[in-house]
Amino acid sequence: MTVTWDDEVDDVLAADLTAALGYRTPAGGVVVQSVAPIGLRDREAGTIGFTTSLGFSKKLERIERDPRVAMAFHAREHGRSDSTSYVLVQGRARVVAQPSEEQRERVRTQATAYLGPPREGWFWDRWLQQYYVVRVPVDIEVDRVVTWSGLNCAGSPRVDGEALPMGEPDAQSSPKKGTRPRLNVDRAARRLRGTDHTLIGYAGVDGRPVVLPVDVAAVTESGLELTGAPALPAGGRRAGLLGHSYRPQLIGLETRQYTGWLQVSPEGRSIYAPHTEAGYKAPANKTLLLLLNGALAKRGVRTANKAQKAG
Repeated sequence: MTVTWDDEVDDVLAADLTAALGYRTPAGGVVVQSVAPIGLRDREAGTIGFTTSLGFSKKLERIERDPRVAMAFHAREHGRSDSTSYVLVQGRARVVAQPSEEQRERVRTQATAYLGPPREGWFWDRWLQQYYVVRVPVDIEVDRVVTWSGLNCAGSPRVDGEALPMGEPDAQSSPKKGTRPRLNVDRAARRLRGTDHTLIGYAGVDGRPVVLPVDVAAVTESGLELTGAPALPAGGRRAGLLGHSYRPQLIGLETRQYTGWLQVSPEGRSIYAPHTEAGYKAPANKTLLLLLNGALAKRGVRTANKAQKAG
């Protein structure tokens, strides 16, 4: 059955400059990344979307292996809406690896409207080939839309589509290398606190990613103590943590992305032990940002090609 949504939710989906994507990992965890939805949605068909480059192949490979994803529309700055709603969309993703010319034109039009006109010319056409030319849409068939009236997700949400499952997800088995932090916790806390938004992602009862806002309240020997309005599920589990900030047209942004272990006590105390870290800080200069994006996309394509030959 096609899942649809009301005008209030559609306003948020159309307006937000960025969203937090949660997707599954082979080990049963969730990675959270910031993406640009650029208003891609079809209310009648019950789909939303975002775009990415084939140069970032690891994300696409995981989505193709397990299409269960979530997108959290959690931030209003530099967007087109003054809504206070937090909208979590859960569904099944499909990577359009070979988009039609009509699909490419739609992406170009939407990207220009939200992110500004692309750079063109002899140098930029070559430098950004892997970033622009092999940029593909990802369509998400919506299964559920969960909407809180406030961006802090306090109170009970409204649900469109499939009902929320009862209970909490089962605790997961500990990693072979243990659950304790593998990174400098003080540095992770400092970096996350330096960003405007922090979100955690984990697998829900039905396996779909859940992405919620949190704050880094304290630093302990066991990891980062997190607080937030929705109660996180008790027990231990693999989880992803994202901290990010951004400026108009995404020119000037910072992202700090972690995978690790979330432990929630029966009393509700949440401790996150970071195990891996990725991210970067881009200057508020479009030329430098495009140089960085082009380099990252080229490196991703080279890595993907090597992996394909090795396989």
